[in-house]
Amino acid sequence: MDAIILAAGEGTRLRPLTSTRPKPMLPVAGKSILEWNLEALSANDIKRVLVVVGYKKEKIIDHFGDKFGGMKLEYITQTEQMGTGHAIQITEKKMHGDFLVTNGDILISPGFIQKFIRDFEKHKSHTIGLIEVENPEDFGVVTLKDGSDCVVENIIEKPEKPKSNLANAGIYIFTEGIFDAIRQIKKSERLEYEITDAIKILIPEGIYGAICREMWLDIGRPWDLLDANELIMKRSEPSMGEGTKIEDYAVIKGNVHIGKNTLVRSGSYIEGPCHIGDNCTIGPNCYIRSNSTVMDNCHIGNAVEVKNSIIMQNTNIGHLSYVGDSIIAENCNFGAGTKVANLKFGDDPVKVEIKKKIVSSGRRKLGCIMGDGVKTGINVSIMPGRSIYPGVYIEAGSVVRNTIYSE
Repeated sequence: MDAIILAAGEGTRLRPLTSTRPKPMLPVAGKSILEWNLEALSANDIKRVLVVVGYKKEKIIDHFGDKFGGMKLEYITQTEQMGTGHAIQITEKKMHGDFLVTNGDILISPGFIQKFIRDFEKHKSHTIGLIEVENPEDFGVVTLKDGSDCVVENIIEKPEKPKSNLANAGIYIFTEGIFDAIRQIKKSERLEYEITDAIKILIPEGIYGAICREMWLDIGRPWDLLDANELIMKRSEPSMGEGTKIEDYAVIKGNVHIGKNTLVRSGSYIEGPCHIGDNCTIGPNCYIRSNSTVMDNCHIGNAVEVKNSIIMQNTNIGHLSYVGDSIIAENCNFGAGTKVANLKFGDDPVKVEIKKKIVSSGRRKLGCIMGDGVKTGINVSIMPGRSIYPGVYIEAGSVVRNTIYSE
């Protein structure tokens, strides 16, 4: 069976992280979302994947090329992001027989794919992946016919009063008949061609729901990356790469992955689960706490503490700094004494500016969301939930109280 990954969207709710990269290239536990999903497909004997690209497509194409493991990778460009239905429609000349489709912004395990394919083979008809959620009003909600073997009755986008807790998981297996259905749909209120509208057309013919309880995460907002990071690292195994050196009096505790040619200096304390990449310098005398990812070519300096954060490639966290519950993008530099506050007074959740609106993160602890190439002077303080866009320079001694946009 072939597969399609829909990876053309801009991911505007994930800015500033997606200001410089497509959403599927955001990292979780040391790998991009797209790489995790390619691994899940490869583990289930998928031999060919067609990636629908658009926004900053060169980041995907240049990174992965035309092969991944034993799979052949091909690319097709969605020049205008006109919805999931349109994205699938443009693949018609390249897809034959039954094929799997997955959204590029969800994180799925090999077991999820395995269960999903098994359910499709049972019915041999269009199949939609379903996941049980606590907040169905935020998803496309699917209802099943009473007494049926998972036959879909209806699908409604973000209903005010959901009739079930089964959400559209953003993964499908279609026969070629889906293309005829797509040709019949019209633009939605969002001015997009929605694949769910095509699915509704096919309901009388029989659409089946595959309820999956394996790992599944929807990456829609920046803090979802922290949840995904934590979940995946709980499943990981400790390892150490060739050429890595651990100096005397450094402590590696629990499930910790350290890549190749990394130096952990004396007095450093790394507490798993934790991921440290290749060619990093850690310490001396720093504390990297559980559920943190430090990617390749990073420097974590003297007396730095990192807690439950993602720090992307080529970033330097200068001495006497603190980073908690944050996402720090590539090529950033923290001046000495930079502190990221991650806890506000009171018990209400930290609020974040998303698309010019202030929204609740639902998290009591959340630090900053920092784009590529940001530099801070010494003794900068960043308040909880603040976003800083790519290329910003923050003067020494500043207190960041609001979103800072690139000039």
